[in-house]
Amino acid sequence: MNRSFFVTAAWLAEHLSDDAVQIIDARLLPPGLEKLRDIQAEYLAKHLPDAPFFNIEALSDPLSPYPHMMPRAESFAVAMRELGISSDKHLVVYDEGNLFSAPRAWWMLQQAGVSQVSILAGGLQKWEQANLPLQSGEVHLPEAEFEAIFDDDAMVRLTDVLLISHEQSAQIVDARAGNRFRGEVDEPRPGLLRGRIPGSMNVPWNDLVENGELKSATALKAIFQQQGVSLTQPVVASCGSGVTAVVLILALNSLGVDNVRLYDGSWGEWGSRSDLPVTLG
Repeated sequence: MNRSFFVTAAWLAEHLSDDAVQIIDARLLPPGLEKLRDIQAEYLAKHLPDAPFFNIEALSDPLSPYPHMMPRAESFAVAMRELGISSDKHLVVYDEGNLFSAPRAWWMLQQAGVSQVSILAGGLQKWEQANLPLQSGEVHLPEAEFEAIFDDDAMVRLTDVLLISHEQSAQIVDARAGNRFRGEVDEPRPGLLRGRIPGSMNVPWNDLVENGELKSATALKAIFQQQGVSLTQPVVASCGSGVTAVVLILALNSLGVDNVRLYDGSWGEWGSRSDLPVTLG
């Protein structure tokens, strides 16, 4: 694993009192679990010391009909300031320990221009296993300084993906589970078609993860190779709603592959349309 993207629980515990380091809780429930669990209540019950809740749902574009779309830079900056998150600190994001949502927060903060963002390896689970301190209740921090300028080139839109799919000018890699990619099961979000974007390849995001961290570089390279993904050709990462696609981006970046962009609408957008081509099987 390329550890430059991660910090360990031991490292973070040593830097808890460091004013230049700030911890952010970025837990998010996979689709379908919202009726079974209350992530806000889970956060209030326990979280890392002084870690505000980076609510990916609430921080997404409220005007978009599709889930988890990037907000406008100005509104994101205002939200970060109100949370007390400072763009000039070393930000350390974590999730519950499955590497499901922390990469999305890592990516959003990077796109906003934060120079130092890391992911807590193993997340909350590994922190708890080490018997490190936790807090409960709301976190109220003073308003911070945060400026955001999003890099539009880091994302592609539906019209771009339609052209890429037709011309095969880049590799479209889908991070959803194989049975969803092949259209064998219904999507967890109601109203979406089954299937995939024509010409896309499948690398399920959790195949890249072990114990809340990325697998070794050797293992990652083997997985991408097995699925037919070239590390020398441009990649467009997709998934269900733009969250786990970032696990693909993180894994590819860790291998030194930087020519990777996110289709933020992902299947939440493509699969909601009846006028777009879909492949099954």
